[in-house]
Amino acid sequence: MERHQVFDRQLLLARRLRALRQHGSSADFLLARVADDLEERLAAVERRFDVAVDLVGYNGLAAQALQRSHKTGAVIRVEQDAGFLDASFPAIVADEEVLPLKTGSVDLIVSLLSLHLTNDTPGTLLQIRRALKPDGLFLGAMAGENTLGELRECLLAAESEIYGGASPRVAPFADVRDAGGLLQRAGFTLPVTDVETYTVRYDSLFALMRDLRAMGMQNALLGRSRKPVSRRFFMRAAEIYAERFSDPDGRIRATFSFIWMSGWAAHDSQQKPLKPGSAKAKLADFLTSVESLEKK
Repeated sequence: MERHQVFDRQLLLARRLRALRQHGSSADFLLARVADDLEERLAAVERRFDVAVDLVGYNGLAAQALQRSHKTGAVIRVEQDAGFLDASFPAIVADEEVLPLKTGSVDLIVSLLSLHLTNDTPGTLLQIRRALKPDGLFLGAMAGENTLGELRECLLAAESEIYGGASPRVAPFADVRDAGGLLQRAGFTLPVTDVETYTVRYDSLFALMRDLRAMGMQNALLGRSRKPVSRRFFMRAAEIYAERFSDPDGRIRATFSFIWMSGWAAHDSQQKPLKPGSAKAKLADFLTSVESLEKK
């Protein structure tokens, strides 16, 4: 059965390549922040990974963070196009939705800000889990449901007001419960999810949109409207944004919410959940103890 396609991935790839050629990594401050977070999270993991993969990190910042962590041996980059690569790390050109990695061949796979742009995220996570050696680790971050919520609201309001209807202009993003469910569905053990939220301030909606273009992150939804919109539409959207989401100094706020995910490939050494009825302490005994304390 053919899966529902959400993104025009060829368009997205072309835009990200053009953004990298025109701006380098200067506009990827979000990826830089998440790469720093990755390094911190790896510092809390008390083991070393012989072979690590940076899966579609676009600019190499994740691979550099892996190298700086001193928790990895070989670091391999997997990118959709050779235009994202340089000679700093060994690399494979492949789509993350069709991973060329052998089953049980990698100790650590990291994915920063790309999984939310896949059309088959469950299938991609399943391939990641299969590529990991037993007791291998997956660490990933993807955009969460509150990302660019202000922009989505203002574009919707302006389009409804001017054209009497609206089309999707900001991609849908998962919530943290969805992410946890995806990890479990893919067969990861000890799955953990949490959310990091960043607020970035801009002079106007137009400054925010310039940054998104510089990241190659314009609307790539297959269901987007192809009809041209007027300057009046964007001016009205900017007015609504300023009315609803500006600070006292007049600058507007843009929210970026990132869901962090971690999961392990199964191994006999890992902690197992207790079987029903195997608990050594009974709830009734605990309640009796509390009641006794309250009477003292």
